[in-house]
Amino acid sequence: MAERRYKAVVIDLFDTLVTWNPDGLPLMQFRGREIRSTTPLLYSTLEAALGNRFDREKFSEAHASVYSEIFTERSKRDAVEITCLERFARTLKILDVDERVAAPLAENLRRIHMARVREVTKAPPARIDAMKKIAMRHRLGLISNFDDSETGHLIMRDTGIRELFTAVIISADTGYRKPNPLIFKKILDAMRLAPADILFVGDTPLDDVLGSKGVGMHSAWIRRDGHELPAGIPPPDIIIPDLAELPAALGL
Repeated sequence: MAERRYKAVVIDLFDTLVTWNPDGLPLMQFRGREIRSTTPLLYSTLEAALGNRFDREKFSEAHASVYSEIFTERSKRDAVEITCLERFARTLKILDVDERVAAPLAENLRRIHMARVREVTKAPPARIDAMKKIAMRHRLGLISNFDDSETGHLIMRDTGIRELFTAVIISADTGYRKPNPLIFKKILDAMRLAPADILFVGDTPLDDVLGSKGVGMHSAWIRRDGHELPAGIPPPDIIIPDLAELPAALGL
């Protein structure tokens, strides 16, 4: 039976176990487009802290600039993680906010932003049922590329199945992200398993398939909408349309 090949199943979090719904975010105009963003939720806090110095357009432009900068850093520096708190701190620095004001303000912005992200993030019942079934035969672990430790762990608690997992690794806790092999080593150390003992399950070819295969794990890819693997990505051991289908793929 297929399930005998693996001692543990380790999964990704976002778009694998949970899904976040951007329709739950406010609408705003930015660079001539209407987008969904938590930014409007931050305005009152920024206005209270900065008074007449606060300019909504300047803040949005600074934040977008920092976001782009961080995306580049993550790509070039072995998939490092840069936290949500750091993102807001850099944004306030661009706006020349005094450091004594900036530190507590950045934390308040992080808290408000992440509260809404958590609110619009849910785990479909079919995926929860699948993980309960898998947990009857396999140890469970999780690795998530997520830039806020507290919220990542709270979202896992919200699923109602956190206690089934031996280890939960959030990239904000480690300083690096998938596909960096160091974050996969964290889960191996935490679970005290060899790479070949683990089936890693995720939806992102680079981060999840290439990352797990690169350290010697088996891989299950969640393929949606008929997408094909990009060039250079090794073939996964299992391909499924949704995490809910994994028990059947494992012969459970």
